Amino acid sequence: MYIYQNFIHQLSIEMDWIDFKQIQNFELGITPLFVDYLHDFEKVEQYFAVDFRNRKGWKKLLESVLSKQKDRSTLVRVLTEQNKEHHCGIKTLANIDLLGNDNTVAIVTGQQVGICSGPLYTIYKTITAIKLAEQLATQFPDHNFVPVFWVEGEDHDFDEVNKFNLINPGGQFEKIEYLWGGKPLEKNPGPVGNLLIDGFIDKFFDDVQSSLQETEFKAQIFASLRGHYRAGSTLGKAFLGLMNQLFEETGLIFLNPDNKEFKQILKPIFQKEIAAITKTSQMVIERSAELEEHYHAQIKAKALNLFMLHKGGRYLIEAREHDYSLKGTRQFFSKEELNAIVENTPEMISSNVVLRPICQDTILPTLAYVCGPSEIAYFAQLKPVYEFFGVPMPVVYPRASVTIVEEKVKNILEKFQVDFTEVISNLDPVLIRIAEQVSEVKLEALFESLNRRVREAVVESRFGIQQIDPTLSGAVDSTLARIEGQINVLKEKTQQAQQRRQDVTVKQVQKVALNIFPNSNFQEREFNVVYYMNKYGPDFVKWLAGEIVIDRFQHQLIEL
Repeated sequence: MYIYQNFIHQLSIEMDWIDFKQIQNFELGITPLFVDYLHDFEKVEQYFAVDFRNRKGWKKLLESVLSKQKDRSTLVRVLTEQNKEHHCGIKTLANIDLLGNDNTVAIVTGQQVGICSGPLYTIYKTITAIKLAEQLATQFPDHNFVPVFWVEGEDHDFDEVNKFNLINPGGQFEKIEYLWGGKPLEKNPGPVGNLLIDGFIDKFFDDVQSSLQETEFKAQIFASLRGHYRAGSTLGKAFLGLMNQLFEETGLIFLNPDNKEFKQILKPIFQKEIAAITKTSQMVIERSAELEEHYHAQIKAKALNLFMLHKGGRYLIEAREHDYSLKGTRQFFSKEELNAIVENTPEMISSNVVLRPICQDTILPTLAYVCGPSEIAYFAQLKPVYEFFGVPMPVVYPRASVTIVEEKVKNILEKFQVDFTEVISNLDPVLIRIAEQVSEVKLEALFESLNRRVREAVVESRFGIQQIDPTLSGAVDSTLARIEGQINVLKEKTQQAQQRRQDVTVKQVQKVALNIFPNSNFQEREFNVVYYMNKYGPDFVKWLAGEIVIDRFQHQLIEL
């Protein structure tokens, strides 16, 4: 039985916010482009269709999206089939039916099929899309807004989806990988969403379970995970099953683009890309050159931004002088053969990062796309591409960005007055400062004072002793030497004790830093939601959704 009601009472919640200007860091994705997008949109407005803060712009785009003809009957039918397959909730089916109405638009997000749902930001993107759809329904009551998760299972980069990162009970950061076939893949596996899970998944879950702390929730959670990720299923189906379980009551719709009927809808996009070869690429290159005068270009376009699914693999289609080839193979096609493949079997074609948003918004009546900093950067390169294909560019809405601060972490941060921004910028000065705080007693001064007072006392005593017996002067000196020797022994022991205290404190702070900034990266990009579900229960995502605020556009610290 889920423990949500009891769980809520066990947590003490406070919130804090960090402006992205304070933590701007290119390597972390917090780039000048992203910061200007949030805080100074006029500087970047030429690269986007709508200011995400301007509801008037939303209204105008809403009308434009609804004016475009969509094959809503096919959309509803296929989505119903896909979502029933993973036992979606009643609200999801109702939202799919709403997509059949010409006053309904989609609030979309998406991600690759990361194992066990992938990094935490996948959860944050999903929560943002769901809550945004709810907000818009209140603001525009004459229209329907449904959240849709685009399942990016066609990507062939297995190494991006097979990892589970955690902090083990010993306090070390640990990366555990699902090794398909028991070893790193040496060949193109094709769409990872279609990859059949093999028996080595058991070793993966054994390793993850043994590396997570024992809790009352562990057995239940891993029984569920193993049920989804079982040998013979696919990574895509497992991902969908788990995500549906986490968001079953929200009305979230899942869309898998690897579908024959969806590819039929996309056929004109594929044909236009081939007919106007290099056109899309040139537009992206020109826009990238503009961006790089002040910012950066996130993506690199290809001459032809299409892949082909061929003999179990997914290969980039490369144009040659008189024909086409599949990169990394000896497979060649004439122009006529390629056009025939697109005409008769478009399900063999897959878009790359440049055309994926175009394909998404061709299938769906997309009003907004919820994404992170890096995705916002690549949307800045795509406005001309949207115009070329005649597809309205959606509102690009920043996802929630969150760091979870557990109580023990919060207590140590407060004890040593460490700020979150210090942890993610440069920890070394923090550790030096804390070591000095712990060393409030200055040992050199303390023992120098002690030695001085002992010598002064012995000097005062020497006169009286010599009056009694002048021959005891040597004994006085030897006694003083022994006392000073014992004081030095005491000093060494005190120094060792102080060093141990410093080491313990520094290690505490280092563990805290590892918790909120693991692997020198944002927590949301490293940890998996299962790491926290194991600690706080299966309804952790439901609780989290209640805490996340989606319209502050700052980094949110959620304390528990």
